[in-house]
Amino acid sequence: MAYIFLGDNMDYKIGDLVTRNSHGNDIIFKIIRIDGDTADLKGVNVRLIVDSDISDLNRYNNEDIEHEETFMKRIEQPLDLNRNDYFYLPGKILHVDSDSDYLARCLDYYDKSNVWSMGINEKEEDVANNIKGWLEKYKPNILVITGHDAYYNRKGAINDINAYKNSKYFASAIKEAREYEGSHEKLIIIAGGCGSCYEELIKAGANFASSPKRINIHALDPAVIATKMSLSDINKNIDLKDILEQTKYGKDGMGGIITKGTMYVGYPR
Repeated sequence: MAYIFLGDNMDYKIGDLVTRNSHGNDIIFKIIRIDGDTADLKGVNVRLIVDSDISDLNRYNNEDIEHEETFMKRIEQPLDLNRNDYFYLPGKILHVDSDSDYLARCLDYYDKSNVWSMGINEKEEDVANNIKGWLEKYKPNILVITGHDAYYNRKGAINDINAYKNSKYFASAIKEAREYEGSHEKLIIIAGGCGSCYEELIKAGANFASSPKRINIHALDPAVIATKMSLSDINKNIDLKDILEQTKYGKDGMGGIITKGTMYVGYPR
């Protein structure tokens, strides 16, 4: 990917797009807060929030996003359905996200994919207390619980859920949702953020979770899987590998279990 920079101008403001020299300018961020010589950054495409010395930043002018455009074209390919004879009832999606920007982007993706969705913006630590009420109200076929996460090696081993920023909250919310609906086929759950404790989220009851290799995930990765599940036949097992390969980082960023889809197919149209 060819990044384009605008010199060493230090006059940054909230909303500017930047990259970090110390990390090889590999991720595009938006400045969300400035405090003295430090800026808080949020990934434009990756679910990541970090802080950085302003001196480490380079301004990015957004003229060349070749990899991102390729990814978007791939995931926005229309589903090949026989609309002459049959009609289709895709599964309903309830998406709970702690980040309003990423949530809005996911809801736009669902809308373009012609699937029903409801979005709720809620902090990770508060989702478990409210999830049953939302499930009872909206009765979705697919539940997405996401936001931000990170592994802190100073807090414990990589398999210790307490060493993660928000994995324990994701797991608690999943368990509450599973008390509401225990079947992995009647309620598809997709959960996690960047670098989440994948194994523990699956154990808690998720069908899909991040992140097997503890890497950052794309803002749309959970939505890509949710949409695929919404548009997959309820009578057929999904192609798990194919669905995971539709995400930005594949099986390194998202993993899951084989289950059936949620879409009913009817005839005649």
